[in-house]
Amino acid sequence: MLMKKTEKEINKKICFDGKFIKLATYDVELSNGERGYREIVHHPGGVVVVAKKGENILMVKQYRFAIRKESTELPAGRLEVGENPDDAVKRELEEETGYRANIWHSLGYIYSSPGVFDEKLYLYFADDLTFDHQHPDENEIIDYFEYNLNDVREMIKNGTINDAKTICAIHRALEGGYL
Repeated sequence: MLMKKTEKEINKKICFDGKFIKLATYDVELSNGERGYREIVHHPGGVVVVAKKGENILMVKQYRFAIRKESTELPAGRLEVGENPDDAVKRELEEETGYRANIWHSLGYIYSSPGVFDEKLYLYFADDLTFDHQHPDENEIIDYFEYNLNDVREMIKNGTINDAKTICAIHRALEGGYL
């Protein structure tokens, strides 16, 4: 019989408390009684949307300083404190692309990298889009594009799209029969 694997927090230290993330270190007791050490980045979570416009999918391109290059991704963004993911995804779609959707489906959620981050990303599918106007955050320079599904698949295959949340959301939308 397998033993349930848990870890008990013994000690916690906040090392960094920033605008968007916190970094904490933990001393833990493992389920086998041994001691361990963890470094965790706490993040408020985010939303990602596969927005379908006719036969195309809306994608955004923006420079990502962390990787020092431009990234092709689905519209996405961080949850504000206390914000409901269902509201956040609508806000992010409109900010980044200028579109609003009349049809919404949840595609569940994923953890971006649970060994280090507690970030929970809520995935959505949106359809029946109408354009209003794009209004990205003041510190974002974002271009949006429309790609057909075959092009998106090829871009994933050849590494043009290498953003994990985008690949996961596209996969969930495909498996759910939305694309």
